[in-house]
Amino acid sequence: MDKENLEAPAPVEESRVSESYSQKRLIWKRFLRHRAGVAGGSIVLFLCFCFLFAEFLAPHDISRRYFQHVYLPPQGIHFFSEDGFQLRPFVYGIKSVVSPEDGLKRYYEDSEVQFPIYLFVRGDRYKFLWLFETEIHLFGTGKDNPLFLCGTDRFGRDLFSRLLSGGRVSFTVGLLAIFLSLVLGTTLGLVSGYYGGFVDHLIQRTIELIFAFPSIPILMSLSALLPPQWPSYLTFLGIVTVLSLIGWGGLAREIRGKTLAINNSDFVLAARVCGAKDRRIIFIHLLPSMFSHIIVISTLAVPGFILHESTLSFLGLGIKPPLTSWGLLLADAMNLHALSLYPWLLIPGVCILVTVLSLNFLGDGLRDAAAPYSTY
Repeated sequence: MDKENLEAPAPVEESRVSESYSQKRLIWKRFLRHRAGVAGGSIVLFLCFCFLFAEFLAPHDISRRYFQHVYLPPQGIHFFSEDGFQLRPFVYGIKSVVSPEDGLKRYYEDSEVQFPIYLFVRGDRYKFLWLFETEIHLFGTGKDNPLFLCGTDRFGRDLFSRLLSGGRVSFTVGLLAIFLSLVLGTTLGLVSGYYGGFVDHLIQRTIELIFAFPSIPILMSLSALLPPQWPSYLTFLGIVTVLSLIGWGGLAREIRGKTLAINNSDFVLAARVCGAKDRRIIFIHLLPSMFSHIIVISTLAVPGFILHESTLSFLGLGIKPPLTSWGLLLADAMNLHALSLYPWLLIPGVCILVTVLSLNFLGDGLRDAAAPYSTY
């Protein structure tokens, strides 16, 4: 056969090589497609930033009292005045009149007095990130000028500044409580699932004993045992300890179930054949393989600790002054009389609702992203 008649082989199309991703990258890509989880995570990051720089963002000191502005409603920020549009926002002055009918003080805007809102103004002194003292705040109208974006409480304290400081306390309590609960629950859950037998029965019966009683009465009883003469920081640590002692049981059961699921996996059996000790198998092989699961359950458990702390503070058994928390702020709206006259006192409850929902959305997004057969 002639060479000329030989047909040249058809060009072979290059096969597309699928892009390979690590497990972390796959989880991250699935999480980014979860809109509710991304929205919740963004809100949580924003709240963390606000809590970290609470004193810098707050226009007033949380303990400063303006007795002439007790129960002042939230002030409105204006861009238009009688002179027309103004590029710099401002708030009007405040006029107060005592009503002869019920004896309550009524507040009105004084359109003749304007207080422009500036950036990086001087105000009450504070410690920036607990490092050095300064009096520079992100925004404000001056140290002695009124700027109450969320109104004031019964002592004339700025509610917006107290919301930032109280949110940091409530959020920190939730994070510390979940950290201690994870340390205790993860350790006992791993030991219970790995060894089984008497150790497993002992740990599981202890968890069932904790679950046999309602959580709120137990929390109230343990919180009532804290000495009332303790300073606020010791009460803070006591509340964290109480919440951790009650909340570790559910985490331990989930870790135990995960341990039972992977206890007979090939890599665990290989470690046993090689003569690895139990401690090495538990903390070097089993624990790292469930990190994603631990992150998910911890994210879903933080809202519960925040709600428990808010409940205890609302009932007067939690955080005590001079510290403040969202539950302690919400206690001012306990009676219907104050709630009907001063509805802005419910703003801490709105903050709790937004934070808990955001954390739940974030936890749902992480759970769906970490699932091996996730559709996201």
